[in-house]
Amino acid sequence: MIAIIGVLVGLLLPAVQAAREAARRMSCSNNFKQIGLAIHNYHSAYKKMPKHGTGPIAVRAIGQNWPKERDFQHERLSAQVALLPFVEQQALWEQISNPLIVTSGSVTETYPAFGAIPWNVVAQTNNYSTDWTPCFTDVTTFRCPSDPGYGLPLGGRSNYGVCYGDAIAHMHLGPYTTWARNVRADSEYKAAARGCFGLYTQTAFRDILDGLSNTICMGENNSDLGDEHITTSPRRGGGVSNNPSNCSGQVEASRPQFWRTSPHKNNFVETRRGACWAGVTMGWTMCNTILPPNREVCATGHNTAGGGTWTVSSRHQGGAHVLMADGAVRFITDSIEAGDDSVGPVEFGRTGARAPGSASPYGLWGALGTRAAKEVIDEEF
Repeated sequence: MIAIIGVLVGLLLPAVQAAREAARRMSCSNNFKQIGLAIHNYHSAYKKMPKHGTGPIAVRAIGQNWPKERDFQHERLSAQVALLPFVEQQALWEQISNPLIVTSGSVTETYPAFGAIPWNVVAQTNNYSTDWTPCFTDVTTFRCPSDPGYGLPLGGRSNYGVCYGDAIAHMHLGPYTTWARNVRADSEYKAAARGCFGLYTQTAFRDILDGLSNTICMGENNSDLGDEHITTSPRRGGGVSNNPSNCSGQVEASRPQFWRTSPHKNNFVETRRGACWAGVTMGWTMCNTILPPNREVCATGHNTAGGGTWTVSSRHQGGAHVLMADGAVRFITDSIEAGDDSVGPVEFGRTGARAPGSASPYGLWGALGTRAAKEVIDEEF
C-alpha cells in the first residue's frame, strides 16, 4: 500500500509542479500586460513614452557635467518610476516625488523630492541613503512570481527592463561622454540607441517605424540569487563590443548555467541583475537583443556596471517574456534565430554590416529589438 502511494505521489508531483509553474507564468504575463497598458496610458497623457534616466538636476554642477551631490539622484531614476501612478501605485509615487523626512534613532535625514541615488540605497554603503525606503518597496507588478529572489542585499527587485535595441555603445552613457554632452557623443548615441527606449532621452510611438507589433518594448530578466548564475552576475569581457560572445569561455562546461570564473573585483552588489526597479543601471532595468534569451551577461569597461550583452532571461522553462510596443506579451524561446553572435553590433563610424542604419546582424532577435531599421519580419516568433 505504501509503495503504491509512493508511486502515485511520484507520478502526481511533477504534474502539480508543472501546473503551478504554468500559473506563475500566466501571472508573469499578466504583470507585463499591466505594464504595457501603463506605457500606453502614459503615452496618451504625455505623447511620449516615459524617460529612462530621469529626475531632478542638483543645484551645484560643474559646467555641463552631471551634478555631484550625494543627496540627489540626478537623472538616475528608471522609466518604471514614472509608471507608478499607472500601475495603481499612486501612494508610492507620492512618497517618491515629494521630500521625505526619516528619523532613525537620534539621526534625522531630510531627502529631496525623488530621493537619494538608488544604487547607494541598494549598496547600503552610505548612512545618508540607507533609510530612504521607497527604493526598497517591492512592487508586485514589477516581479515575476517564478523568480524566487527576495530581499537584501538587493532592494526593490525588478524582473522587467526597457529594451535598448541591438547595440552596446552608449548603453550606460546615453548622449554623453563620461561626464559631458557634446556633438560626437550625441552622434554615437543616436547611431546605437535603436530600441524603444534610450537613456536620458524619450521616444514616442511615432518613432517606431517598424511597427508597434514588431518591436520589443521591454524584456523579462532574472534577479540575482547570489549563486553566480550566468544571467544575473555579469562577467567582464573587454572585447564584447566587437565580439558579443566574448564571455562564453568563462562559463562552466559541466554546469552551463553558472560561471567558471570568479566575479570581477568591481562586480559590486548594485550591478547584479534586477537589483532595484527604481534605478537606471543596465543590469537593473535594461536589456538588449544581441545574445538570445538566457545567455550570459557580459559587460564592457573597467567594471561590470557598463554596457554589454544584457539579454532577457527568466525562471520559466525554455525562454522568457517580452513586451511588444503594442502591448502584446510574447514568449521568446531560447532557440530564436539570432544571427551571428561573433559579429559586433551597429556602431557610429563603422562600415559594412555594422554601419549606422544597417539591418541588425542578430537575425530575427535583433530585428525585433530595433524600432526603425526597416527589417521585414515575416515569420512566427
